[in-house]
Order: sequence, then structure tokens, then C-alpha cells
Amino acid sequence: MKHILTLPNLLTGYRFAVVPVLLFCLVPGSSQWVELLSFVIFLSAALTDLADGYFARKHKSETVLGKLMDPLADKVLVTVALIMLIPMFRVPAWISVLILARELMVTGLRGVAASSGIVVAASGLGKIKSVMQYTALCVLIFPETLLPIPFLHQIGLVILVFSLILTIWSGFDYFYRFQKLFLAPSS
Repeated sequence: MKHILTLPNLLTGYRFAVVPVLLFCLVPGSSQWVELLSFVIFLSAALTDLADGYFARKHKSETVLGKLMDPLADKVLVTVALIMLIPMFRVPAWISVLILARELMVTGLRGVAASSGIVVAASGLGKIKSVMQYTALCVLIFPETLLPIPFLHQIGLVILVFSLILTIWSGFDYFYRFQKLFLAPSS
């Protein structure tokens, strides 16, 4: 039996651990320093998503727990940021709803696939989508008052719209590639 306290699993656990801190920090009216703290926390968590898969493959330390928890940690982290940025008027609710609906549907697809003994790995398109979401959310979380970049949050919103397009496209791609799961007779 493989040990579950591997570096990749600890990195995944870090993403879960920062969620309550982000919930506390990402509130309307926070100071620029709290927003900067939120940015640093979110960025560090996003970077752990990129690192955990690399380390798991490099050190052959993939675990069943990691395969289950890694995509869930990613979704929880993105969900918290998307929801908390709505009352800060940085993300329109409709964008958050569309992204979260896709994430829930793909999570459901993965659950159906797992019950059939099939692992639905992240596609290249799904990985690009995640990087775009993380980039957009980092830009949207960063306090505009600290950098003299005009229209910083509007730039973040444009990146988020591009990530929304990739999110929907990759969602269709997953369902197209695994449509046989839904066409197979149930036992």
C-alpha cells in the first residue's frame, strides 16, 4: 500500500487548507493589504496545482486519494474565488454560474466513469483552461491600487471570459470523448 502523505497529496491538502482563509479575506471593503494577502495565498495555491501532478509523476507517487482529491481541491479553490469576487463586483454572477456548472458536470462524469472503472484524466484543453482560470482570478484578486496598471481588473475579466470559452469547450470535449459511458446499458 502506498503512503498517502506524499508531497503531491500535501500540496493538494494545502489548497483545501487555504480556502477558509480566502473566504475570510475576500470580502468587499477589505484593505489593499488583505487583498494582497488573498492574492499571495491564491497564487501559491494555484502553483501547488501545477506542482503536485509534476511531482506525482516524477516520483511515481500517484495515489488513489490524490487522483480523487486533486481535481476536487482545484474546483473548491476556483469556486471560492469566483463566488467571493461577485459581491466585490469583479466577476459577473453569470460567468461564475457557467464555470461552476461545467465543473460540476465534469465532476459527475468522472464519478460515472470511476464507477465503470475508467479514470478520466485531465485533457490538455482542461489543463489550459485551468491555467487561464488561475491567471484571470489572480489578476482579479490583485488590488488595483498597488500597481498603476490601467484597467487591471477589466483585463482580468477579459482573461476570465477567454477561460469561460475554454471551460465550455473542454466540457463538451470531455462529454464527447466519454459519451460511450452514457450509451452503455446499466447493469
